[in-house]
Amino acid sequence: MKTLQQVEPRAPISSAPFTISQPGSYYLTTNLTVSSGSAIIIATNGVTLDLNGYTIRSTANPANAAAIWIENGLRNLAILNGNIEGGVTNNAGTYSGPGFGYGVIYPQVAPRNVRVSGLNVSGCSQDGINVGNGDSTVVESSSVRTVGRYGIVATVVKNCTALECADTAIAGTTVSDCRGESTGSGHGVFAATTAQNCSGNSASGHGVYSGSTAQNCYGFSNSGRGVYAYTALNCYGNSTGNNGVDAMIAQNCYGISSTGDGVYAYHTAQNCYGYSNTSRGVTAGDIAIGCFGKCGQFGTGVSTVIAAFCSGWNTSGGTAINAAVANSCYVILPAYGTITADHKYNMP
Repeated sequence: MKTLQQVEPRAPISSAPFTISQPGSYYLTTNLTVSSGSAIIIATNGVTLDLNGYTIRSTANPANAAAIWIENGLRNLAILNGNIEGGVTNNAGTYSGPGFGYGVIYPQVAPRNVRVSGLNVSGCSQDGINVGNGDSTVVESSSVRTVGRYGIVATVVKNCTALECADTAIAGTTVSDCRGESTGSGHGVFAATTAQNCSGNSASGHGVYSGSTAQNCYGFSNSGRGVYAYTALNCYGNSTGNNGVDAMIAQNCYGISSTGDGVYAYHTAQNCYGYSNTSRGVTAGDIAIGCFGKCGQFGTGVSTVIAAFCSGWNTSGGTAINAAVANSCYVILPAYGTITADHKYNMP
């Protein structure tokens, strides 16, 4: 029977800085610490780097360079199983302290065919894990905490967590089963196409942003949207100063807002629940079907062109449902408000 070394010959790394200049498999044999500069530089294609459970640290102050630096335009890389640790902390939005500027980064030209798995990064002044989101890059089962810019950036991001990031916490083309938290104007989770089973939190960006579909997602923002997508399916969004859920099409969504709309659908809202303190519970640009909207004194429960099988509640007894056409709509109690519609069908 062949040994592991015969099956996959591996070269040990026992000190840093270290430059990988030949293709192959490399592994750490101990924890590594540098006082300045990057710890490991990958300078060739076809490299697997196994941190083997060990930790890479930097004592540089202020933080600079990278734990793992990938030279421009490389391909076929894997970075696995370990920790990158710095001393950068977040002081009321200012990220400073010793350590690395970046956990994993490239200078200008993004790498291709890259997989990062099982990596934990903390305390960097810039990005946690950034392998670019344009060319077959995957980050999975990894975590980032307390970084002064982006948390995780890749084409595909799955089963990851990035918290206390100054900019967008998790950014990818497709993002699934992830949690992201931005302390600034970035998004909690940003997906160019699809976000699935994600949770995002942002101070002033969007909690969860998807350029196409957000499914089974939770988003919260102080001033951005809770969940912002073209199509929102089974999503929960909460915003203090904007719309809870904001989408072209919202289906089976739950949205809450203090000053914006609970659920805002530019076209269709179906089976949605929305609540707003001062605006509209549910707004649909074309049609609302099977929706419930609740609002405070100066708002409207459900506002749309066509309302079908909808229910509304205005806590001050004002407009519960406002539509051009209302079909089979109702208010549970007279005290819950009135229905205003030019045309009413299957209702008083």
